[in-house]
Amino acid sequence: MTSQSLLTPTTLRRASLDAVLGFAWDAEAFTSSDVIESTGLTRSTAIDVVDELVRRGLLAELPNARAAGDYRKGRPARRFAFRSDAACVVGLDAGRAHLTATVADLRGGGLSVRHLDVAPEEDSAEARRRDAARVVDEALSSAGRGRSAVAALCVGVPAPVDRAGASPPHRDDFWRRMNPDFAGLFGAWAPLVRVENDASLAAVAERTVGAAVGYDDFVTLLAGDRLGAGVWVDGRLLRGAHGGAAEMVAFDHVAGVEGAWGLGYRAAALAREALAAGAVPAGSALRRLADARIDGKAVLTLAAGGDEAALAIARQVGETLAVVAGVLGSFFDSRRIIVSGAVAEGAGPVIEAARAALPRELDLPVPEVVASTLGADIVSLGAVHAAIETAREGALDLPAFAGS
Repeated sequence: MTSQSLLTPTTLRRASLDAVLGFAWDAEAFTSSDVIESTGLTRSTAIDVVDELVRRGLLAELPNARAAGDYRKGRPARRFAFRSDAACVVGLDAGRAHLTATVADLRGGGLSVRHLDVAPEEDSAEARRRDAARVVDEALSSAGRGRSAVAALCVGVPAPVDRAGASPPHRDDFWRRMNPDFAGLFGAWAPLVRVENDASLAAVAERTVGAAVGYDDFVTLLAGDRLGAGVWVDGRLLRGAHGGAAEMVAFDHVAGVEGAWGLGYRAAALAREALAAGAVPAGSALRRLADARIDGKAVLTLAAGGDEAALAIARQVGETLAVVAGVLGSFFDSRRIIVSGAVAEGAGPVIEAARAALPRELDLPVPEVVASTLGADIVSLGAVHAAIETAREGALDLPAFAGS
């Protein structure tokens, strides 16, 4: 018995629906002939499947070629398009101090973004769940959508996350406070829910629309206050049994790094130390910053502007980044390491120093270190694209698209 003979009519029908929907999701206006050319289906099957997807509400029939002004001769072809407005997705960056919810259509077109600042020390499970639900509902309201319009929702958290969306125990239960069963919270009303580590979602964003498009082996490094890494190897996102692949606590034991503190945190700490020691020249703008304003962004902005004291700090941070990049490059044989998040905007001098030092750190070909251009909302953006991926896989099983 061949594998082909094991395919039932139901299985074949589902495969045809998946193939046509997958083509349509990425296509502009198309005809049945376009579907046939892309999928290899017979004409009768292609037409039948397209009509079913129209009935299900995932495709729309457009005016034919004659009505659109493209008619030449013969019978005008029927034209169709994917309905990106048939539902929406939500991407939530549930950081410790900042929550960002983004609502988008099924192709990632942004509909609304809402930010919520919270007190990091008030991170009880109850407070986290309340704040997360609030910012998502506010984003949906701003987009003019209700919960019933959501096809898929993805949450990014600063913690390891396993395949079921749960985080493992931690010394002070920090990870589970960061991820207080978000899968259950949003699964109570959203049909498809995905929870991921925040750096992993940054990697999704980079590979979809950022500096890792076309790359199968790269690391996205979130490096503001704490280090976090999203790792792709051989075209696959690494997770691990408990979601702890590339967990940065390992750097507690690496000479030259001694901890998972991020680039921004290190720059601010070095600036404070230099000021306290009287080692900052009188002409440096660092001396004019009040203590409360000395953060990583301020220091790196001054460095990018040519302030010599700030540049010296950026170069020192770059030496640390070289060690981090060397360890990651050695473990994963990456082609690129992408410094992402809010710190990336001013990370030029840090990256320049890291590039100069990196060849000393590993024997494999040196990965290219680059800065992301996706900004501070990269995790929320990655969550949107992860939610779209989940929606693509499960749309045909959603009640909203069950058809008649």
